[in-house]
Amino acid sequence: MSGLEKIADNLAFGGRQQQWLHNSEALSCRMRFSVYLPPAAEHSKLPWLLWLSGLTCTDENFSHKAGAQRLAAELGVALVMPDTSPRGEGVADDSAYDLGQGAGFYVNAEREPWRGHYRMYDYVSQELPALLRRHFPLNGRCAIAGHSMGGHGALVCAIRRPQDYVSASAFSPICQPTQAPWGRKAFAAYLGNDETAWAEWDASLLLAERGCPLPLRVDIGLADAFLAEQLRPDALQQAARRGDTRLELHRHAGYDHSYYFVASFIDQHLRFHARHLLA
Repeated sequence: MSGLEKIADNLAFGGRQQQWLHNSEALSCRMRFSVYLPPAAEHSKLPWLLWLSGLTCTDENFSHKAGAQRLAAELGVALVMPDTSPRGEGVADDSAYDLGQGAGFYVNAEREPWRGHYRMYDYVSQELPALLRRHFPLNGRCAIAGHSMGGHGALVCAIRRPQDYVSASAFSPICQPTQAPWGRKAFAAYLGNDETAWAEWDASLLLAERGCPLPLRVDIGLADAFLAEQLRPDALQQAARRGDTRLELHRHAGYDHSYYFVASFIDQHLRFHARHLLA
């Protein structure tokens, strides 16, 4: 049983901004997610965008800060926002902000003490979508997007499971985590010290090896303090060129890593996805 429980429901642009709890088998804990259902959801099943948030975030950051509901209501596209990691008593954690609860990295952990709960890839790519299709007015057309760590997760999901999505996009993604301090720390903890195993979770390496048939969009702020050391978008661009992948890489002068950046360009991302979701 999913143990699905609604804990918040607010009217927004004629639709419903909701927050839910359920029992996750993949993560062995109670999980929270948010969903925005446009007005059209009252009479039909809608296409939807799965949004993956970044380090330290929860399911609420995007719904509170991005300002996506207005255009989502106009387009008739639902928004789904899971939490970034398992949480709760008995779930492994770390005192650092970039490991443990709030920093699940959308991988399937293989090492203790993480492996019992930290299977975020299985959760966002399989368990949560199945639950959503059972209980919400969503159809089979899904796009995926995210920010920072969540941008990494969105790209990895799209490359590994292109059959599940019509398009993918990312703001400020960690494009080559095997070569970035955030990624190397998380991968060593969750996956172990064998770096050859990390390649399955690196968007740039995956794209170079497999290519991706989906249209991809990535936006980067050139004033992002993490750009050179952590994000490494040039690696993703080079991988896309080798694999003849349709990648739109947009660089924006003056913008940083914050949700001010996300809010500034979220309409462009929603319209990018709507072209494919509503085709």
